[in-house]
Amino acid sequence: MADLFSVTAPLLLSEADGRQSLMAECFRHPGGLLYFELYWHLQRPASRGVHVVQGEVRGEGPWRIGAAVVRVLGCRGTDPELAAAWSEWQTLVNSAAGAYPAREAIENLARDSGAWL
Repeated sequence: MADLFSVTAPLLLSEADGRQSLMAECFRHPGGLLYFELYWHLQRPASRGVHVVQGEVRGEGPWRIGAAVVRVLGCRGTDPELAAAWSEWQTLVNSAAGAYPAREAIENLARDSGAWL
């Protein structure tokens, strides 16, 4: 598979405690991985929706970061609820009501949060 940071498909983070998060954005971070959760841009401050997963990024898909696993979100038959959540997210960010930030603003927040770009 591809390098984690070049994948354009939706990505799912599964943590050791069973929590799962869809990643709206992901970046390299000196501690491992920095990701933005869905709807991060609607939080105040937006940085509340930005998280770091500590550990070395390993693998070619699925990827492991510490005790967490990142994989491409499965088709609707595999992860129906998560696929529906992703679809709703995409509908919002592609609408005027979503007012999704420009790429430059996203990258600035990632840098401010310690990401390597």
